[in-house]
Parts: sequence; C-alpha cells; structure tokens
Amino acid sequence: MTQYFLSLPHDSAEEPTMAEMDPTELQAVFEAVDQFNTDLQEQGAWVFAGGLNPPSTATTVDNTGDAPVLTDGPFVEAKEYLGGFWIVEAASNEAAVEWAKQASAALQSRVEVRALQERPEE
Repeated sequence: MTQYFLSLPHDSAEEPTMAEMDPTELQAVFEAVDQFNTDLQEQGAWVFAGGLNPPSTATTVDNTGDAPVLTDGPFVEAKEYLGGFWIVEAASNEAAVEWAKQASAALQSRVEVRALQERPEE
C-alpha cells in the first residue's frame, strides 16, 4: 500500500503554542486527535505521526561545502510552515483524502495530502 503524508500547514504570521490556547478548547482538540489516531490504528492505516515545534526553534544544517554551516531558524521564509504530520497507509489517494477530512475535522485545521515517493521497480 502507498504511504501518504498528511501535513498541517500553519500561517507563518503566527507561531501558536499550546500554552496560548484556551485549555477547554485544547482538551477538545486532544480528545478529537486521540480518537482520530485510534481510528487510524484500528483500521491499519497508522504508520506514525508527530507535532513540530515552531520554525523559530529550527536549526538549518548545510554540509554541502568545505565545512558545515549551522543557521538558527528555518531554511526558507514562507507564508506557511509545517506544524505537524501523519504518515498513513492507504489503498488510494481518495482513501488518504478521506483520512485527511477526518484529521481536518479533529484539528479544526487544513490538512494537505501527498503520497510519499516510492522506489522505482527494478
């Protein structure tokens, strides 16, 4: 089965943290996401998932020259940043989109769906 990347884009103008969210709303999101994760696992679609800290916490590493160069912050300045993700297995893009619909409802956020590249058959 193909693996799909369900990503959670966030507006770069903000770097929301859980500490800034209303505790009641945050608890509701946790419960909805926990249920979504359980559904993924019970259906055999779960591979793994994770939330990411904001881009301001990133370190960019460039070791393409004579010596590695480390830079605080993200490599690219963009209108959006990746806030978290799931890797799921699905029989088709349509099936992955159905999972993304559920993820979007759980998080009350947009979710992007992209298939992972597969190794060409030899």
